[in-house]
Amino acid sequence: MTELLTSGIFLRALLAGLFLALACGLLGVFLVLRKEAMIGHGLAHVAFSGLALGFILNFMPLAISLVVCLLGAILILEIREHGSLYGDTALGIISSAGLALGILLVSLKRGFGVELMSFLFGDILAISSGEVWFSGVLALVVVILLKINYQALIFMTFDRETALVSGVRVKRLERMLVLLTAMTVVLGLKLVGILLVTALLVIPASASLQVAQSFKKTLLISTLFSFVSIISGIFLSYWLDTPAAAMIVFVALLLFVGALISKKKKLIF
Repeated sequence: MTELLTSGIFLRALLAGLFLALACGLLGVFLVLRKEAMIGHGLAHVAFSGLALGFILNFMPLAISLVVCLLGAILILEIREHGSLYGDTALGIISSAGLALGILLVSLKRGFGVELMSFLFGDILAISSGEVWFSGVLALVVVILLKINYQALIFMTFDRETALVSGVRVKRLERMLVLLTAMTVVLGLKLVGILLVTALLVIPASASLQVAQSFKKTLLISTLFSFVSIISGIFLSYWLDTPAAAMIVFVALLLFVGALISKKKKLIF
């Protein structure tokens, strides 16, 4: 255990986990309250096609995945605004297209299966120093933009129509939220994988909503739950010799169950 705590591998995982917890914990609350929790799942499929393209080009798969994911987020918004479709329909179209494109690209060139698998299922203990810096920059952008637009985001989240009439730039804020979600999805690819990144956007936020009395406390507890899930998941995966991403999500689920029990017993913060 001492070797793990003092190793560069653990320190990189700790930093990357902190960055991801900040982004997911804060952004997840807004997404859950706006009933857009599954947008992360759809954008993860789009990110998969970006990763495949990056591996084929042999050039910065994570960066290319970010660009493709942002483009996918913009397409979702365009279809939603101009296609007379509900948000989940636009999400389903782009999500399916992204997954299909990713499968097609993978079939064109073989030989990077092991690397791709690390992004599908996550491998937080294999994260590099460069990826930690990349995660830190993305998380910082998420935190700064949410901070700058905090009051307007709250207004829009709880009463969209009144916010629109009051002059709040609702469409601009909605676009920002979707783009930030795309960034957060890419941030979580290496840590928990494409298949599980949505869990960190949804579960800690949902758990915090069960026990927090104020919106600020909800954001704080959500971030704390995210960080506890990541750190505890890393330790449990080390002790039990299991995939870290799976253990991270299981810890998050346990916290959610605990929050539900606390709510039932009226133990709120």
